[in-house]
Amino acid sequence: MKRILDIGHTDLRLFLKHKSAYVWLFAMPLAFVYFMGFANHGPGKPYNRTPPVLVENADTNFLGRIFLDELSSQNMWLLDPTNRETAARVIRIPADFTGRILQQQQSKVQFLRHEASDEADAALIEVRLVRALIAMNGHLLEAATATNPPEALTEAKLRAVMAKPNPVSLNAKFAGRKPVPSGFNFSLPGNLVMYLMMNLLIFGGATVAAERRNGVIKRLMVHPVTRLELVMGKIYGLMLLGVVQIVFFLAVGKFLFHVNLGANLPAITLTLLVFAWVAGSLGVLVGSLVAEHDRVAGICVLASLLMAALGGCWWPLEIGPPVMKTIALCLPTGWALQALHQLISFGSGFDAVLKPIGVLLAFGAAANLLAARFFRS
Repeated sequence: MKRILDIGHTDLRLFLKHKSAYVWLFAMPLAFVYFMGFANHGPGKPYNRTPPVLVENADTNFLGRIFLDELSSQNMWLLDPTNRETAARVIRIPADFTGRILQQQQSKVQFLRHEASDEADAALIEVRLVRALIAMNGHLLEAATATNPPEALTEAKLRAVMAKPNPVSLNAKFAGRKPVPSGFNFSLPGNLVMYLMMNLLIFGGATVAAERRNGVIKRLMVHPVTRLELVMGKIYGLMLLGVVQIVFFLAVGKFLFHVNLGANLPAITLTLLVFAWVAGSLGVLVGSLVAEHDRVAGICVLASLLMAALGGCWWPLEIGPPVMKTIALCLPTGWALQALHQLISFGSGFDAVLKPIGVLLAFGAAANLLAARFFRS
């Protein structure tokens, strides 16, 4: 056991002596976490879409402005007129909107189709438009009946009514489905899984191939160390490297990006440690199978990117076709992300990730056995 620990600790010190290692361990993943998380914080959520709508307000009086505010409060993504071509639908407020309402006459808001727009987006906009109209009528009715006899309606009176706390609240949830991971809750685990796999594959494979080429492994075999101890020591060193990256990004996610780790932090840490063992074992396996040192990096980068893309690190599998979910379950990245999303985005407990962790343990055991079987000096 002492030999395994010594080999692992020595490898970690050698890894951290390379300045380029810090770029791939911290700088690159951090940049990807930020930009992907920021991109996923756009208007709306993947599970609660906010399609863009253009509002043409021809009314220059106060009710037109208030109606625009009501549309915004109904989760409408209101476009600037310069972005007209991207609108899913157009809402047109007539010029006499305020005048007709103040005269207690009906005023019609037009809901116009936009070419090449999606019908599902149009349905969402229409529902939110109806809700805005109902809310607007409710505010007008409350303002009109606030005094007896009714007084003339002004912008200040109507906004005062709108500012009052609503005595009735509605708690609406999506029935039968869970929210799609988004924002930093998606980008942090996705990029951490991708870069853990990439770094441990590259560092593990390149180190084993280089040490075999330089005769380091042969010199180690002269000492009283078995092949299994050498393999386990290499994997242990890669796991320590993964721990450095895991601790850094969990701290960054918690305190900088405010990722919802909460009470599930022990389960998240366990999942990532098991995944680091899988990635480290695969790295040693690649270094054992590929003789040419120069080919190892290319193979590891390609393999890690493919596993990241197909495993769901680049986009939520919940919005993809069913075949993508099936492919993800054939890869360790897919199972690791399934467990992390259960813990971070869905708020599940440890029981929900027992199966993914069990599958990851099976991946790690298989990679471990193969690495020991094909390890060469």
